[in-house]
Amino acid sequence: MTYSNRIIHINGMDIKPGASAQVSLNWYQLPTKTIIEIPVYVFRSENPGPTLLILAGMHGDEINGIEIVRKLIKRDDVKKPLCGSIIAIPVINIISFLYGSRDLPDGRDLNRCFPGTKSGSLGSRIAYDLMNEIIPQIDFGIDFHTGGAKISNYPQLRCVFSSKINLDLGKKFSPPLIVNSPFRDNTLRKEASRKGKPILVFEGGESSRFDYLSINEGVNGCLRLMKHYNMLDLELPNNPTVLLNKTSWVRARSSGLFHTSKTNGAHVRKGEMIGLICDPYGEYEEKLVAPFDGYMLGINNQPVINQGDALMHIGTEEG
Repeated sequence: MTYSNRIIHINGMDIKPGASAQVSLNWYQLPTKTIIEIPVYVFRSENPGPTLLILAGMHGDEINGIEIVRKLIKRDDVKKPLCGSIIAIPVINIISFLYGSRDLPDGRDLNRCFPGTKSGSLGSRIAYDLMNEIIPQIDFGIDFHTGGAKISNYPQLRCVFSSKINLDLGKKFSPPLIVNSPFRDNTLRKEASRKGKPILVFEGGESSRFDYLSINEGVNGCLRLMKHYNMLDLELPNNPTVLLNKTSWVRARSSGLFHTSKTNGAHVRKGEMIGLICDPYGEYEEKLVAPFDGYMLGINNQPVINQGDALMHIGTEEG
């Protein structure tokens, strides 16, 4: 593919090839008249190459992705790519980050506000600015997320297997697991795809808690991707990747105390015991078994669970 060396234009600022800049995506006013700005970092080579977006903090409590982007933009080789450009947004949802919450103050999920509108809700305005100021200027991107409250995800990349470019980018990133994940309405990933800009979602760890395995896998995956496109020159070990075509949650058939006998990322076999639910009075125990051969994608860390709760997320290679 041939890449142009066009000027990157963000919120009234031109960033030419070979230049670096910090610019605000836009500014947003809180009820106290406090102005919130979203910093965007741009690192450009003089040589043509792809433009990569690395973005985190879509949900304010998903700090693993924020740490991944922080670690990347501190590196000298990322600040001075050999070719192409890197656009980095460490925290897209600044307001929820300040509150330590998943959602915006009005209860909306920013990743359900896309493509957004210029005069809509706060989330809709942020989504609109991202879709209009950043997405048209990139070639592809990685959106970093974590599991929800008390659910820890094993490092994984989510993409659409039917899209050759999605799967190709996923293999270049080379995380431990790549999961076939269809688009969801009103998300950044789906709306960016409408513009021909593939965005892959990295999931790792648990909200409001650092997971250093996930952080390291996220950093190394981005470095592998940049190396493949000759943006960086460094040695990285090969990382075996497993492709998972479909996933399913093992749910609690009864309420009680939940124990798991498997670790995240472990391979399990159909019918194998993977957990146990017992009542606090010692009257009964219920064994949980794997519904098929696969890999543990995520585990609920909540010890006290209710009937129907999602406990363990398992992915299989079978189509």
